[in-house]
Amino acid sequence: MSVRNYYISILSFLLALLFGINNVLSKPEEYKTYIVHLDHSLKPSSFLTHETWHQTILKSLSKPVHGKEMLLYSYNHVMNGFSARLTPSQVSKLKKSPAHISTHEEKIGKLFTTHSPQFMGLRHSSGLWNASSYGEGVIIGMIDSGVWPESESFNEKGMPPIPTRWKGKCQNSTTNPFPCNRKLIGAQVFIKGIQAADESDSPDDSPRDFLGHGTHTSSTAAGNHVPGASQFGYANGVARGIAPGAHVAMYKVSSGGFIAESDVLAAMDQAIADGVDIMSLSLGFDHVPYFQDVIAIASLSAIEKGIFVVCSAGNDGAPNTTFNSAPWITTVGAGTLDRSFIATVTLGNDLTLEGQSKFPDRVLVVDTLLYYGKVFGKVVMCDNNGSNTIFEQVRELARVEALAGILIADETLYNIDELEIPSLILPSSSGALIRKYAIEAADDASVKIMRFVLTSFGTKPAPQVAFFSSRGPDPVNPNILKPDIIAPGVEVLAAIPPIVSVEQFGNYDLGSDYAFLSGTSMSAPHVAGVAALLKAVHPEWSPAAIRSALMTTAYTVDNNGTTLTNQFTSLSGTPLDYGAGHINPNKAMDPGLIYDIDWQGYVDFLCGLGYNDTEMKAILRQSKWSCSQEGTDINYPSFVAMFSADSPNVKNFTRVLTNVGDDQSVYQLITETSQGMTIKVEPTTLTFTSKYQKQKFAASVQMNGKAPPVAYGYVKWIDQNNHIVASPVVVLNS
Repeated sequence: MSVRNYYISILSFLLALLFGINNVLSKPEEYKTYIVHLDHSLKPSSFLTHETWHQTILKSLSKPVHGKEMLLYSYNHVMNGFSARLTPSQVSKLKKSPAHISTHEEKIGKLFTTHSPQFMGLRHSSGLWNASSYGEGVIIGMIDSGVWPESESFNEKGMPPIPTRWKGKCQNSTTNPFPCNRKLIGAQVFIKGIQAADESDSPDDSPRDFLGHGTHTSSTAAGNHVPGASQFGYANGVARGIAPGAHVAMYKVSSGGFIAESDVLAAMDQAIADGVDIMSLSLGFDHVPYFQDVIAIASLSAIEKGIFVVCSAGNDGAPNTTFNSAPWITTVGAGTLDRSFIATVTLGNDLTLEGQSKFPDRVLVVDTLLYYGKVFGKVVMCDNNGSNTIFEQVRELARVEALAGILIADETLYNIDELEIPSLILPSSSGALIRKYAIEAADDASVKIMRFVLTSFGTKPAPQVAFFSSRGPDPVNPNILKPDIIAPGVEVLAAIPPIVSVEQFGNYDLGSDYAFLSGTSMSAPHVAGVAALLKAVHPEWSPAAIRSALMTTAYTVDNNGTTLTNQFTSLSGTPLDYGAGHINPNKAMDPGLIYDIDWQGYVDFLCGLGYNDTEMKAILRQSKWSCSQEGTDINYPSFVAMFSADSPNVKNFTRVLTNVGDDQSVYQLITETSQGMTIKVEPTTLTFTSKYQKQKFAASVQMNGKAPPVAYGYVKWIDQNNHIVASPVVVLNS
């Protein structure tokens, strides 16, 4: 190579390198959604609203590229600040503002995807339903995936007028009309954030539910009485929500199962402004400290205004997985019902056996040969060695054109949905009887009749803690016992949009007006409905008082008379699984005593967490506050003591109880402990001479000797009228 050519090649390389650098430098920055907290005390008086101030701040950063809309939402109640589409360089400029407190990039979350009123003891003639007029006058705000307004569950027949304090609206769409009424009094859409993240498949801006989740949760909480409701005939009876007299307002934040922080904040902000009494959220985001948790931040604002907030605990099923666990939120796990879906088979020897099935058709299989193997046109019995699922076995029977299947499985959990041919599942004990008959009868073995689409009540044991229900200790703050409580969340029957596929049957998608769904998404609306009933009876109660009443009256013994068990293992659970226990609405109406918490109580709790000024401002939405105690002890209806090898083996607590029962009441202490655990309480007698009188007690928890990883007991106060005010005490040893 000549010297001239050498220098030409070097020059070409440098030019190419420079061109590449210029391309990198000139590449537009990516816009993302950010949640911005501001110090509202620094808003110039020249701005009449926070929104105009926020818009001016954003305009000062720079003009948005490609004409993107920067401001998504301006928040007035849940926090001081806004959400906007910004570039990293714009965020850097924004952080230099004196009014800036904190900014974080938006996170994407997810939805946590009936006979239950009777199972919970609600009756027309007496108790909480009767006393509350079914929740009349209470407004439940649902933060979810929308609602199907034409469902009979939202019929306004028999509903009272809309409360005059209601400030909400019914958001209509030009392409998809949306009718509201005296039952469904409001519906609005908040999906700008999820649309910006390209996670929305909503066909328009209608509050209509195209997923089914929101319709189901709303009708569970407050659906009207609907005779004859069923899914393909199962549980055919009367479907009703827990508070059928309450009004419902829907705030749509999801259309495809995903949710964005900015949308949930905007929905909760609007619900506060509209005047809801109860707020129900069956959704969640990843675990973060409270000052970064948008649901925790918005809920604290709601609680300050007297709004009861209930959230799903999550469906992760394992220890240390609870979501929505701030102590001002009522966090709900899921339990089973005493109902099962069955089919029966009568053999040629007249032996009738009952098994599990959700085959969606009332077919009769009559006078058919029985075969212990695989054969065309017969009823086939299949053992299960664990190598194939029930679903795979039924699919194989359908492939070889068996007429029906009898499948043997001792698992407590198996999928009985979407069965392609008539099939039922029996335990091995029943299978042994069929096998014996088939061998003895040989070629004459037959099935006289198989019946499907049957519902059985009184299933035992019930309730159990659902296998999927998230369990404690809480990953954010294990010093607070979560979940607080469990409620029905397995196979809950409620309304669903008829356009949503409930299950597949062969090559067909099946639709229904009512469907069974499972998840803590279903249990939280149960508690929202009960809270509405309690609010109607006790309008003066604070959100903490309602939660206390629910927790201290919950039960921990199933219909077999044993401690609540795990649905997956059938082993006894602990308060880490079920919190204070299973909800007991009628008892909650008259709890006797309550553990109340005011605003300062929550401030003191947050002070004890060691948050800095920026973090405290973000969650309190205030620039000034006072801390009146050390530590994180809070007047909660449960106790958690954490011990390690190098920590003291005694934990002290202080609690204050408020009398909401009889004026003249004397409560005696009873403690229950497990091995190696000691609970001491002073005083051991609490005497009340008037309603709303307060009494303080001190408790200490000590572990002696070699301690197990988890131990638990109870502090119970019992009066002369059989009020039992029970609080779980959990010890965690590491």
